[in-house]
Amino acid sequence: MAGGVVANAIHAIARQGRPHTVALLADAEDPHVELLTLFWGPRFDREHALALWAQFSQRQPVEAAALLPELLSVGERFDALERAEKDRLRRLVVRHRALSE
Repeated sequence: MAGGVVANAIHAIARQGRPHTVALLADAEDPHVELLTLFWGPRFDREHALALWAQFSQRQPVEAAALLPELLSVGERFDALERAEKDRLRRLVVRHRALSE
């Protein structure tokens, strides 16, 4: 992928996930660790994502129902990225964590 396309793909994942991140990670001790867990491996960690979603669905079942397709779509977008692009996304999460401390 060319540089602009890479940036667009990463930004699309961020834009798609951002509205739901606060609600999904509300109970997390360290939301950045949770995000890195989702994106750390070669593929999106759907098992962990579904566990987070299950916790959220107990708190807010109506909102959770709408979130599930979005969450799975983020996983599909992440899986479609090249390795270097996945690494860049991980670095962005780490950088955001450092800036927020």
